[in-house]
Amino acid sequence: MENFIMSPVGTVKNNVHEKKDISWGVDISTIEIKAEFISGLKGLEDFSHCIILFYLDQANYECEKHLQRRPQNRSDMPLVGIFSQRSKDRPNKIGITAVEIVSVSDDELVVKGLDAVDGTPVLDIKPYYPVYDKKDASVPEWADCLMKNYF
Repeated sequence: MENFIMSPVGTVKNNVHEKKDISWGVDISTIEIKAEFISGLKGLEDFSHCIILFYLDQANYECEKHLQRRPQNRSDMPLVGIFSQRSKDRPNKIGITAVEIVSVSDDELVVKGLDAVDGTPVLDIKPYYPVYDKKDASVPEWADCLMKNYF
């Protein structure tokens, strides 16, 4: 398998200092953009939402422990594989979340609903396009139950 190197385009700043499993929807985060990427924000203010790709630097993935598990370690959830859930403990420590854009300024992007802790490296930012990012997708019943208090 080929290894590769990625460099952050920015860093998450917020009041969340420990990983959690619920209530991310109320959190406001500021993404401080590195100087060399600031001009890349131009036009993003015209969108209501964007997608944040980030590095889960605090994740502790262990294949034997996390390859299959109950989401959020809840006993009322089925045992499913890591690729069937959005756990923070993942083989490649990649996080991705669609967020609401609160504001865009010279070197900062302020968003609502980003499930990343303070100091998390941001790898990329993409505008949310409903035509690409399907609205009418289906999920298992347990996933709907799991997400009731997540955002």
